[in-house]
Amino acid sequence: SQYSAVDTNPLSVYIMQPIWNKIIKIVPLWIAPNLLTFSGFVMILVNYFLISFYDWDYTASGSSPGLVPTWVWLFSAFTTFCAYALDSIDGKHARRTQSSTPLGELFDHGLDSWATSIFLLSFFSVCSRDNGKTGISVYTMYIYLSIVLFNFMCSHWEKYNTGVLFLPWGYDISQVVLIAAYLLTAAGGVEVWQKPFLFGYYITDALVILLIGFSFFLSFPQTLYNIHRAHLKKTLKNDSLCEGLLPLVSPLLLFILLTVWVVLSPGNILEKQPRLFLWMVGVTFSNVTCKVIICQMSSTQPELLHWFLFPLALVVYTATSGLLGWMEEAVLAVFTALVTAAHVHYGVCVGRQLSEHFNIYIFSLKKRVQE
Repeated sequence: SQYSAVDTNPLSVYIMQPIWNKIIKIVPLWIAPNLLTFSGFVMILVNYFLISFYDWDYTASGSSPGLVPTWVWLFSAFTTFCAYALDSIDGKHARRTQSSTPLGELFDHGLDSWATSIFLLSFFSVCSRDNGKTGISVYTMYIYLSIVLFNFMCSHWEKYNTGVLFLPWGYDISQVVLIAAYLLTAAGGVEVWQKPFLFGYYITDALVILLIGFSFFLSFPQTLYNIHRAHLKKTLKNDSLCEGLLPLVSPLLLFILLTVWVVLSPGNILEKQPRLFLWMVGVTFSNVTCKVIICQMSSTQPELLHWFLFPLALVVYTATSGLLGWMEEAVLAVFTALVTAAHVHYGVCVGRQLSEHFNIYIFSLKKRVQE
């Protein structure tokens, strides 16, 4: 299907797009667009692992400020900006080099669906987790992450139903806020986040309120409105309500299972291993979203239940019933490793199949030689 996206965000239209149009001119024409997309993703990963190294359990900013060196925050701002720039110019570069393909679209959105959670997991190190005085609780982190992933899912669910991707306003705003937050932290130290800045509220409170406000009063109503408008114009892809709602079943069940684990975990798994748990949440959501993106691109019907739900249900049942006992953390680690490996494997396989199908290389503009 032909890719169509609509971007109405003033920040994007008036400020960022002119910047990208200047940057794109320096990209050599022989570079494959997917290489730009992938480089941006790798930078986000490198940054994430760097922060994890200094702050595995999200306490560095709260209990021992200065544990994360200033250069790490500067590097975070730099990598976030680069990833944002690369993600914004890959499509323009594809049109410049006349190499736009469904593979590129999938590659871009598929990596975005994973990067979304990684951005947040890196950012949580800035606020640090709740230590009684400052920071945000690990449960707030989980809710925060779920809302952001739900938003991402919604824009693709909307495209599944309308055929048009309305780029969420939150994207550009969140990237600019992230870069500003890292620069602020580098300049003023993590203490900036631990001082009330307005009426006894902390900056982190303001960000949480902004995010929730954006989601429930802007993004989600916009999604429903766009679907409703398509329904009135009779341009909906799916006639029946059931078919239209089908892609939401797996993410919803996934969220329910994960939340049951968080709430009923005898060993408080989220308190003990916030980084592992939240990473696993991001990976599983990304895989579920990727399947919806593929269905929406190939106009096929998504499966009702994603296969991740079955092993996850088993893990959640054994953990919450107390059967796992002290092994709960070990099982989480193994499960996280397995879903991450499965997700990477899935990405590689889909990439391979599409590159063979369209007779192109993923990271090169050379055409494949026909067998």
